[in-house]
Amino acid sequence: MAVAIVDPTGTLVYFEKTDNTQIAAPTFPSIRPVGGLYKRPTKAFQDALASGGAGMRVLGLEGAVPVEGGVPILLDGKIIGAIGVSGANSDQDGQCAVAGAAAIK
Repeated sequence: MAVAIVDPTGTLVYFEKTDNTQIAAPTFPSIRPVGGLYKRPTKAFQDALASGGAGMRVLGLEGAVPVEGGVPILLDGKIIGAIGVSGANSDQDGQCAVAGAAAIK
């Protein structure tokens, strides 16, 4: 797994990966979680794209990653950053990202 933490502007704050993580994992989508930039989990983009039609507009959003694995990090109801996880199936990446974000209390 590869895990990236960004501040609310999307600037990388922390990055770590396990040994033998697939080569692309550190660059997609963990390194660019847009949860902080667009204030929603990347799964929202994945679902919009999958719906077709108007959902295809996601492809025009700069930096939008339409693959589950990035979620906003909230503290007292405010977005303080985002976490992105990559290295497994996208639903597993999403579960790990949600767990990581929930650990911030």
